[in-house]
Parts: sequence; structure tokens; C-alpha cells
Amino acid sequence: MTARRGRPRRPRLPAWTATLTWKSAVFITVMCCALAALLGVLVHVSVAGQTVDDFRERALTRLAGASRAYEAGDPLPRAAGIDPEGLPEELRALALRGERGTVVEEYQGRPTMWAAGPADGRALAVRVDYSTGTEIIDGLDRSILGSSVLAIGATLLVGAFAVTRITRRLHLTAQVARRISAGDLDARVDDPRTKDPARPQDEVATVSGALDTMASSLQRKLQTEQRFTADVAHELRTPLTGLSAAAELLPEGRPSELVRDRVKAMRSLTEDLLEISRLDARNETVDLAVHDLGAIARRVVRASGTETEVRVGRDATVETDRRRLERVLGNLVANAHRHGAPPVVLTVDGAVVTVRDHGPGYPEYLLASGPQRFRTENGGKGHGLGLTIAVGQAEVIGARLVFADAPDGGAEARLTLPEYVRLADPDEDPEP
Repeated sequence: MTARRGRPRRPRLPAWTATLTWKSAVFITVMCCALAALLGVLVHVSVAGQTVDDFRERALTRLAGASRAYEAGDPLPRAAGIDPEGLPEELRALALRGERGTVVEEYQGRPTMWAAGPADGRALAVRVDYSTGTEIIDGLDRSILGSSVLAIGATLLVGAFAVTRITRRLHLTAQVARRISAGDLDARVDDPRTKDPARPQDEVATVSGALDTMASSLQRKLQTEQRFTADVAHELRTPLTGLSAAAELLPEGRPSELVRDRVKAMRSLTEDLLEISRLDARNETVDLAVHDLGAIARRVVRASGTETEVRVGRDATVETDRRRLERVLGNLVANAHRHGAPPVVLTVDGAVVTVRDHGPGYPEYLLASGPQRFRTENGGKGHGLGLTIAVGQAEVIGARLVFADAPDGGAEARLTLPEYVRLADPDEDPEP
């Protein structure tokens, strides 16, 4: 039996290679190199062709003068001769066929332009030093390469500056969007291009303006809902107080017990709505003090009147708002008994408090997106406000509340508080 080999993982590129700045730089570099190469080839071909034509014309002119001297019986000019040494064979064969031509080859270590023609069945040839032409073409190539490098560098700098300005605005827009999603509805991009209608707007300004408009609309909507919730809760308190007093005057019996129970539930709901409206307004003040976490946990369980086991593995001292912390733990314990199954265990391990039950666990929607108001799974009891208040109060006191299902079944709420660190007194002698 052979073991299967897994697919080799493709190497992952660094995160910065996915940025718009990097992609723009690569695109600009590739395009500049392609354009520089195209222009360089065109200029090189044009100048090289013109240089070769000039030297060919010069060589053929010398060949014509040498032909006239040969026919007149005069001495041949310098660098001319009949079947000279070093004459390229293809040019010699061309002259023997009665044709004229030129070719460039190395002669005595120097580039030379040869021109040859027929002369009584032999080859009459002249040579012209082609070093100047080679130097012209080489100098041109170096100039093209240097200017291309400078042009690419300058283009990269200008392009990087322009792209960085755009990406900086995009990063600012993304930061504002994250602040809004975190609950800061006062966050705005405030792009100056969106404030002046006469000023032309680019795509980034359009996105920034749309985000600001969305945030303003969302803020107005949420503020309206918060005011409505607070107003309804305030208006309900007075009639509920009177209704509660009237219920106490009813004669004892099952009907009066039902009325008192419903009035109590309505008063509890009203108080929860008022608390949520205050949390939504984000203007709560925290009364911080130093407390022992184990003692608070025991007090919460005693006040709940439920069969909840308290386990203190490692007690811790925390600086927190005791009333708000007790509210969070009380809601978690009540939710565990209302929707879970015994045994319910509250565990203190340092600055971490865990409330665990052995019921069916949390519903999927709660694990995915957190508690939702007025929503319970399968029409269960309650209004979905207890855990919502627990999350809000935990945020106020700077704690982190996480909901999860236990590995062996049941629901588990884990509250992590900032642990209080007592600074050593400089006047206090250290222990020996």
C-alpha cells in the first residue's frame, strides 16, 4: 500500500505584491521597457542603416576611382588592389561573376568595409575603415540604453507618486469604513473634492462621497430607532408602575398571579429596552474599582437563586465596574438556565470567567453574527435582549465576550477581563 502524495503547495507571494502600488509599478515598468525597447530598435535600425549606406557609398566611390586608374594604367590608389589579401570570398566570387558589391568584415582586427568589382577576370577591391561607423552605432546604443533607464526611472517616480496619492486616499476610505463597521458612526472621509460640486471628481472621490452619505443615512436611522426605543420605554414605565400597583390590589388567586407575572415581565422588558438605548447612545460612564473576581462570581450566583456550580481555579484581581460586571454574569447565568440544560458551571480562571451549560448549544446565527434583539431559536422563551445587554456592558467595561459550543456538548460563554496589575511601592522593601 503506497502513501498518497499531496499536491505540492505553490509558493505564496508576499502580501505587499498584491497592493495597487506594486501592481502599478510593475505595469509601468513593463510598459516603459517595452516602449523603450521598441523605440531603441527603431532608432538603431534607422541609424545603422544610414551609417552603412554612407560607408557603402564611400567605398563604391573609391572603387570607381580605382577602376578608372586600372583602366588607364595608372597606379592604384592606397587601400586598393587586385585580389588583395583578406578579401572576403563571397565578395571575390561576386566580382568574378562581373558584379559589384560591398561587405563588412574584420581586417587586421578592425572592422572594414570592402568593395569589389570585376577587372579582366579578377577582382578589383578597395577597403574603407569602418571603425567610425561601429563607434557611431555603439555610442548610439549606449545613449539609447542610458536614456531608457533614465526615462523608466523618472516615469516610475512620477507614477509611484501619483499612485501613492490615490492609494493613500483609498486606505483612508477603508479605515473610515472599518471605523463605521466598528460602531463609530461619526467617522467621515471628508474628501475635499466632494464638498465643491464645481470641482471635478475622480472615482476615489465618488466612493468617498458615497461612503459618507451612507454613514450619515445610517447614523440618522439608528439615532431615530434609539430615540424611538428610549421614548417607548420611558412612556411605558409610568403606566406599568400604575398597573403593578393595581395588580397588588387584586384578590389572591390564579388570575391575579398571572397578571402580576405578566406585569413583572413587561417591567423587566421595559428596563432592558432602556438599558439597550443607553448602551446604543455610547455615553455610559464607568465606575472603576478593584475587586476580587471570585467573590463577584459567587455573589452573582447567590443573587440568581439558581443551581449553578462555582469553580474558582485561580482567583484574580480586576479593575472594573462591579455593577456592570454583575449584570453581564447574571445575564449569562440566566440565559444558561433558560435555554440550556443543567448542570450549569461558572468557572473563574484568572481574569477569565466561563459560563457553561450542557444543553443543545448556541444557535448557528448567534455563533456567526452574535446575539440579535428579539430573536430566539425555535420560539424559545425570552426576547433575545439578555445576551445583547451582556455584550454591550462587556464592551463598556473593556472586556471581551465570546460565545462558542463546548467540544463535548453544551454552550460556553467566555468573558475575558483586563487583569489588574498592582505596581510595587518604591518605598516598600523587597522580600528577602
